[in-house]
Amino acid sequence: MSILELLLLLLLAAICGSIGAALAGHSSRGCITSIVLGFIGALIGGYLSRQLGISDIFYIRSIPVIWSIVGAALFVAVINMLSGGKRR
Repeated sequence: MSILELLLLLLLAAICGSIGAALAGHSSRGCITSIVLGFIGALIGGYLSRQLGISDIFYIRSIPVIWSIVGAALFVAVINMLSGGKRR
């Protein structure tokens, strides 16, 4: 994996994480948080898509973009529920 591919992966994770957090009603605190949310969202979303038998229609570099956003939104929603739902 080249540096350019790694930067693309990090950018994609940041975008998916930011969109997922915004959908869940939480503004992300920074780039690193968005990247982490994007990666966690990809894991959760990928798991959900396999369990439900639904494939993603939009992949970038083998990352299921739609399911990454859905997974990040679900993860942020659960974290908000567990932490009392503080919004800023």
